[in-house]
Amino acid sequence: MNFPFYIAKRYVRSKSSQNAVNVINFITFLVTVIGSAALFVVLSGFAGLKTFSLSFSNTFDPDLKALPATGKFFSISPDQEEKLQQIEGLAYYSKELEEKVYLKHREKGHIAFIKGIDTNYTNVMGVDSMLLYGTWRINSQEAVAGIGVTNILGVTINQYRNPLVVLALKPGKGSLTQKSLKTKSLVLSGVYSVEENLDKKYVFAELPEVQLLLEKKPNEVSGVNFKVTNVEQLSAVKNQIATVLGDTVLLKDRQELNSTLHRMLNTENLATYLIFTLVLVIALFNVVGAIIMMILDKLQNLKTLYSLGTTLKELRRIYFVQGILVTSLGGIIGVVSASLLIWSQIAFEWLKITPSLAYPVEYQFINVLIVFGTIFILGIIASKIASSRITKKMISI
Repeated sequence: MNFPFYIAKRYVRSKSSQNAVNVINFITFLVTVIGSAALFVVLSGFAGLKTFSLSFSNTFDPDLKALPATGKFFSISPDQEEKLQQIEGLAYYSKELEEKVYLKHREKGHIAFIKGIDTNYTNVMGVDSMLLYGTWRINSQEAVAGIGVTNILGVTINQYRNPLVVLALKPGKGSLTQKSLKTKSLVLSGVYSVEENLDKKYVFAELPEVQLLLEKKPNEVSGVNFKVTNVEQLSAVKNQIATVLGDTVLLKDRQELNSTLHRMLNTENLATYLIFTLVLVIALFNVVGAIIMMILDKLQNLKTLYSLGTTLKELRRIYFVQGILVTSLGGIIGVVSASLLIWSQIAFEWLKITPSLAYPVEYQFINVLIVFGTIFILGIIASKIASSRITKKMISI
């Protein structure tokens, strides 16, 4: 067995004759356990929050979306649609036309977007999961709005006597008059709920009716949503769609559609990791102090070992290994304890944000590696600093 490792292992298990040294060692070990557990809990919490935040985009955004390269609208020809249907790996596609409008109901008004969709929209998007009440029935007279829109306007479903009125600007230039507005009355058949901002933003209506309202041609759209059969083939399908639609459109996947949200979540995650790592750095200074105290406590033993032929390098290595063993063991116990805490939250949902919503957490193996890696690297640095305090002058008899 390696001699420094053997001695270091005995020092970890043995107690000092000085009670103060034992207390310092215990506090050092406890700080390491708590620090590693806290870091793992925070990383797991952020992983859960990230998944929870992105779940809204998974509901509302398609696998791929074609947007105009310039302007707000582009045209898609029947020939292009026929070629899209022949693309292998493309399950469905849905055309949409979106524009900002003014919504009016009785004496209340609200600015939102009207989104004209075709019959394929329900195949591309998971509308069942976002429908709050009513039915997803969209035709020339009926539409679906967000719960935020209905709350602001005081409108509900099946109000045939007092329908929702949509006012849209006619294309062109000139002063704004009553003649420059087009109106369309819609009865809500259903109400969706996804996220507060999105709930206030959209009213879904039939595509031909929205094209008529906005005075657009039947082949003019603001976007095309795509659903692929296999996400692993997303890149290949994207290239084929780009070939069909040409350079008049930009193709974006779900992550690119929410690039700002992804950057914000990743930045917050990194910032939190760095803050808790700084806390661990400060905490592991206890390791330096504890090892130095152990060196002073075992000074006579060190002198004896040196007299028996142990080199200075080996003596330093004893306390270097001891520091790594203490921090590694503390990290393991901390991660195991934190893992039990995370698993209990996933299983029993004991911590709630609201009475019906549990705090989202997610157990990821990559977070285990991150915590172990951080503890191990900081442990090496702390142990190296402390063990270097052993000098030839100190152990000379």
